[in-house]
Amino acid sequence: MNIARGYQIVSILANGSVLVTDGQGNGSSYLNSAELYNPSTGNWTTTGNMSIARSRHIASTLANGSVLVTGGQSTGGNFLNSADLY
Repeated sequence: MNIARGYQIVSILANGSVLVTDGQGNGSSYLNSAELYNPSTGNWTTTGNMSIARSRHIASTLANGSVLVTGGQSTGGNFLNSADLY
């Protein structure tokens, strides 16, 4: 990965790539970034950011190939009722 993170969520995409979203960075910073891993090449690439930094969230791969990222906690420990669609 390009950014060290914990409490992230991993989703497998239809093309075999691995999407890693949000999580917690070094220290107590929450992340809104996402990265894609290509298992064929072993390369990580940074992809679009989520709308809010979140950790301890859930992601579901939908039938159309999109990934729905929901809930979790924001910086300060507040629970979130928002969602992002990747």
